[in-house]
Amino acid sequence: MAAVQVAGCFLGGPPREVRQEVSPRFGSGLRCLSSRLCSLRLDDSSSARTELHLVFDQLISDNYEGGGVDPEDVTTLLVKACQLVPFNQNHLVSKVCQLIHHLLNRLQVIVDEQNLDFLLAYTVAAIQQCSSWTHLKVLQALAALVYCNGSKCHKYLGDLLGKNGLLMKLSDVTYSDPEVRRAAVHCMANLCLSMPGQPCMDEYYQNICFQAFLTTLQSPKSPEMDDITFCMLLQNALKGIQSLLNGGKMKLTQTDELGALLAVLKKSMFHGLPGLNIEMPTVLYPTPLPQYDGRPPVKPQPEPSISRPTLNKKKKSKVKTKKSQQTEEEDNDDDERETTPSTVSDRVSLNEGNTQRFSSSGVQSLLADESDVVGKDQVALPFSSSSWKWVSSSESDYSDAEGGMQSKIRSFQARVRQAALACFLSTIKSIEKKVLYGYWSAFIPDTPELGSPQSVSLMTLTLKDPSPKTRACALQALSAILEGSKQFLSVAEDTSDHRRAFTPFSVTIASSIRELHRCLLLALVAESSSQTLTQIIKCLANLVSNSPYDRLKLSLLTKVWNQIKPYILHKDVNVRVSSLTLLGAIVSTHAPLPEVQLLLQQPCSSGLSSNNSAIPHISPPDWWKKSSSGSFLEETSLESPRDSSEPCWLIRLCISTIVLPKEDSCSGSDTGCALGSTYKPSPMRLEALQVLAHLARGYFSMVQLYLMELGEVIYRCMGEIDLSMQLHGTKLLEELGAGIIQQYKSDSVIATDQRVPVSLVVMFWTLMLNGPLPKALQNAEYPNLQASACDALAAILPEAFDNLPNDKQILCLTMLLGLNDSKNRLVKTATSRALGVYVLFPCLRQDVLFIADTANAILMSLQDKSVNVRAKAAWSLGNLTDTLIINMGAPDPSFHDEFSDLLLLKMLSSAIEASKDKDKVKSNAVRALGNLLHFLQPSHIEKPRFAEIIERSIQALISTVLTEAAMKVRWNACYAVGNVFKNPALPLGTAPWTSQAYSALTSVVTSCKNFKVRIRSAAALSIPSKREHYGSVDQYAQIWNALVTALQKSEDTTDFLEFKYSASLRTQICQALIHLLNLASTSDLFCIQKTLELNGDMVKSYILRFLKSGTEGDDTGVPHNLEGRDQKIKTALEHINSVQALTGDTAKGTILDFLEDVMTVYFDSS
Repeated sequence: MAAVQVAGCFLGGPPREVRQEVSPRFGSGLRCLSSRLCSLRLDDSSSARTELHLVFDQLISDNYEGGGVDPEDVTTLLVKACQLVPFNQNHLVSKVCQLIHHLLNRLQVIVDEQNLDFLLAYTVAAIQQCSSWTHLKVLQALAALVYCNGSKCHKYLGDLLGKNGLLMKLSDVTYSDPEVRRAAVHCMANLCLSMPGQPCMDEYYQNICFQAFLTTLQSPKSPEMDDITFCMLLQNALKGIQSLLNGGKMKLTQTDELGALLAVLKKSMFHGLPGLNIEMPTVLYPTPLPQYDGRPPVKPQPEPSISRPTLNKKKKSKVKTKKSQQTEEEDNDDDERETTPSTVSDRVSLNEGNTQRFSSSGVQSLLADESDVVGKDQVALPFSSSSWKWVSSSESDYSDAEGGMQSKIRSFQARVRQAALACFLSTIKSIEKKVLYGYWSAFIPDTPELGSPQSVSLMTLTLKDPSPKTRACALQALSAILEGSKQFLSVAEDTSDHRRAFTPFSVTIASSIRELHRCLLLALVAESSSQTLTQIIKCLANLVSNSPYDRLKLSLLTKVWNQIKPYILHKDVNVRVSSLTLLGAIVSTHAPLPEVQLLLQQPCSSGLSSNNSAIPHISPPDWWKKSSSGSFLEETSLESPRDSSEPCWLIRLCISTIVLPKEDSCSGSDTGCALGSTYKPSPMRLEALQVLAHLARGYFSMVQLYLMELGEVIYRCMGEIDLSMQLHGTKLLEELGAGIIQQYKSDSVIATDQRVPVSLVVMFWTLMLNGPLPKALQNAEYPNLQASACDALAAILPEAFDNLPNDKQILCLTMLLGLNDSKNRLVKTATSRALGVYVLFPCLRQDVLFIADTANAILMSLQDKSVNVRAKAAWSLGNLTDTLIINMGAPDPSFHDEFSDLLLLKMLSSAIEASKDKDKVKSNAVRALGNLLHFLQPSHIEKPRFAEIIERSIQALISTVLTEAAMKVRWNACYAVGNVFKNPALPLGTAPWTSQAYSALTSVVTSCKNFKVRIRSAAALSIPSKREHYGSVDQYAQIWNALVTALQKSEDTTDFLEFKYSASLRTQICQALIHLLNLASTSDLFCIQKTLELNGDMVKSYILRFLKSGTEGDDTGVPHNLEGRDQKIKTALEHINSVQALTGDTAKGTILDFLEDVMTVYFDSS
C-alpha cells in the first residue's frame, strides 16, 4: 500500500492555497461560519478544540436551503477543516468527516481533483490511525468524496481495494461491525459509479469490486446484523454491480460469472417477499428447460374463515405511515404504500406478513382459479368497487410499535427487490439476447404440470408483491426480455395437440407464451396503481408484438382484446395511451390475422360498459370540417359510413380521439395536454394516428371504407402547428397510398369490384394536393416533415396520377425535382426514392424530358456524401434503366432517337463508379449497368466513344460477380451479365471480354455458397441464343463441364437453409444443359460424349427428376416454364440428329442414345 504521508497538517501534498476570504456568492450563514473557521489556527489547547466543536456543530446543523453556494468554496472549507484536525483527536476527526459527508451530500458538490487528492489522503489516513469507533463516520465521508470520482482516485485504489486494502478488510463477511461493513460496501459502490461520458475505474479494480459485491450478495445474514442494516448492505452491493454494468466496460463473458450473478439477482428479487422462501443454486446455467429452484414445500395453513377475503367486501387501508430519522440511503418512498388489489389475486392473501407462508400448491390453485375468470369474455371491470382491496395492518399480531418497525422492514426489503430488479435490467442490456434466452426458464413462467408447483419468476413479483413500485420494476425487466424476442419466440408452436413421449422445445416456448398472457391479464385486472398499470399494458404490447400467433392456438389475442377495452376510458392519460399502443400492437402483429379480423368486426359495445361511451360518434357528423375546404369535403365525405352499424369500431375510436375536443379540462394526470388546447392530450392523438397507420398496413379492406374521412383527418393533422401531428398525418397518408397500390398490383387477389375505385383515389389525392401537403413539402424549417411528405407523395397510385389534373401532376414533378437539390440528407434520400417510383409510372415512361431530368437529378445524388442518399439514388437509377428496357418494346422509336447519347454515357460512367461503392449502393449500380448495356443500340455501339465505356462496364460487372460481396450484390451482378447477353448488338462470342464473363459465371455456378446466386448464374449461362455467342469449342466445353459439375454438387452445402433451393438449382442447370444441347455443333459433341460417359447416370437421373417434378422451394426470382419440358428434350434430340457427324465419330450416337433413353424412361414412368 502506498504510504500516506502526514507532513505538518498537510496530507498527500499541499492542496491549493486556502483562501481567507470566501466568495460573496457563499450562503450567508455558511459564509460567516467559514470565516470563523478560516480565522482559527492549529492549536492543541482545550479552548481551541471547543471552538472547533462549536463551529463544526453549527456547520453540520444548517440545511443550506437558500442555495447560492460555490462548490469551490465548499471544498476550500473542507480542506481547511481537515488541516485543523490532527488524527489524535478522534472526536474531532469523526465530526470533520461528518461535516464532509453532510456538505457534499446536502449541496450536491463534486470535489475537484486537486482537493480530492488531499481529502482522500486525509480519510485514508484517518481509517489507518484513528480508533475503530470513528470508522463509520470516516467511511461515510469517503463515500461522499469518491461519488462519481472513481477514475480520479487511482492513487489510492491500491490502499482501498488492493489485496490488503482498507475497504476489502472492512467489507469482508467476517468483519464484526455490520454498520462499518455496510458503509465499506457503500464506498465501493460509489467508487464504481461514473457519469455518462466520464472515464471508468480501471478494469482490474472493477473486477475486484464485482467479486466483493457478489460475495456480499451470496452471504447469509449474520446473527449480529439487524434486518434493516442487512437490507441496506444488499442494496449497496446491488447498486455497485448496476453501476459497473451501466459503465459499459464490465463484460459478463464467462458462463459461471454470469450464472452466479443471475442466481443472486433472482434470490434478491424475492428478498422479504411474504409467503416465499426460496433457495437458489450458487450458479444458474443456461438451459431451455425449466430449472428446479429449490423451493421447499410448505404445507398450507388453514386460515380462519373470518379473515378470508371475499369479492363482495372491501377494507379500508389502515397502514400507518411513520417518519423516522434515516441514514443517507433512506429516502422517502411515498409510493411504497402496500396496496393489494384482489380479484382472487395472490397479493390479497399476504396480509399476515411473515407469520404465514403460502405453499406452492396454494399459489398454483389461486392462479388456476383466476384463469377461469380471464378465460371469459366478460371480465370484471378494473374500476368496480369489488376489484381491489387494501392490506389491513390491524389484522396482524403486532402492536403499534412492532407494526411500525415491521412496516419499516418491509419498506427496506421492497427496496432490495427494486435494486435487484434494476440491476437485472442493466444485466439484460449488457449481454447478448442469444445468451440471455438461455436463462429464459429461470425468469419467465411456464404452465406447470398437473400437481407440480408453480415456479417463481418475474410474474410472481408482478402478481404477489405488495409494493406497486416493485411490481413496475419487475414488469420493466420482463419488457426488456421480451423486446426483440421475435426470432426466439418464432419457434413456438402449439396448433396441434401434443401427444409425444417428450416435450419439444417449440411446445415449451408456446406454453411459456400462454402463461405470460394468462399472468399479465391477471395482473391487469388486479392492479390499482396507474403507473404499474401502464407498465403491465406496455409489457403486454411487447409480448403481443413478438409472439407468433400464426403458430399458436386461437383465443390469446381475443382475451387481451376484450380485457383492454375498458382501459381506453381510464382516468389516467398514460393508461389510455398505453391501451392504444397495445391495440396497435394487436393489429400490427403478423397482419392480417383472421382472429384480429373478427375482433375488428365486433360491435363497439362488446366488452365495454353498457352506455357505450368508449366509442363516441361524431355528432353532428360533419361539424368539425373546415369551412375552407368547401363543398368538396362535404361531397366526398358521403363515401364514408356513418350509419349505426360501424364496420370497425376501432377506426371510429381513433378518428374520434384525433378530431373531437376534450370533454372536460385536463386532469392532473393528463400530462400531454397543452395549456389552452381544445383537443385531447397529444400523446393520445399521436397514438391514435399510429393505430390507424397499422390498420392501413394490415387491414386495408376495412380502412378503405373510411378513405375520404381519413383524408379529412389527415388534412386537419397536417394543418396543425404541432410538428408531431403533421409527421404522423403524413405517415398515415403514406400507408393509405401504399394500401391502394397493393390492391392494384398484378399479383393482387383482391377482386376488381372490391378495390378502391380509381375515381375515388383521384378525389382523395386531389384533396391532399389542395391541402397542406404542398406546404409540408416546402417547409424547409422541418426537413423531417419534408422527407415524410416526399414518401407520402411517392405512394400515389399510377393510374390515379394519370387521371389527376394536369396542374397537380406538374406540381408533384416540380416539387420532387426541386427538392432533390436539398442540402438535407433525409430530404434528398426521400426525394431520390420518390423519383425512382415516378419513373416507372406508365404515363411518364415515354416522357423523354422527364426521364432526362430525373436521370440528371439521380446522377447528382449519386455523388452525395451520405451513403443512404447514394443507395436510394442507385435504386432509382436501376428503376430508370428498367424503364429504358420497357421502352425498347414500344412501337414508337422516337424515345430512342431523342434520348441523349451524352446522358447515356454519364449514366454508364456513374454506374461504374457506384459499382465500387458500399454493398447497399453496389447492388443496384450493377443492376443499372446490366440494363444500360442491354439498352444500347447498334448506333451507340458503332461510335468510338462508347467502346471504352462498354469495356469498363463489363469489367465492372465481371469483377462484382467474382468479388466476395454480399450475396444480393453478386445475384444482381449475375442478373446484369445475363442482361448483357440479351443485347444482340454486342459482339458476344468474339469480344475479348466474352471468355472472362463466362469464366466468372462458371466459377460462381460451381463454387458459390449461396444457391440463389448459383441459380442466377446458371440462368445467365442459358441466355445466349446462338452457338457463336458461346465462343470457341473450348469455351463451350468449359461451360458444359461446369454445369455438369454444378449439377453433381447441387446438394453439397453446409448451410441447411440452402437445401430448400437445391431443387430450383437443379431445374435451372438442367434447363441450361438442354439449351446447350440445342445449340451444339459438330465440334462440341466430343466434350458432351466424354461427360456422359463419366457422369451419364447422374445427369440422366436429374434430368428425369426435372421432367417429372416442379420447382419446390423456389423463390429465387428465376422463372421456370413447367410446361413443354419433354418438348425441349425432343427438340434437342432432333437438333443432335441433324448435326453432321465426322466419319468414325461415335459421339453423336452416344448422345442420341442418352437422349432417347431419357425419353423412353420418362414416357414409361408417366
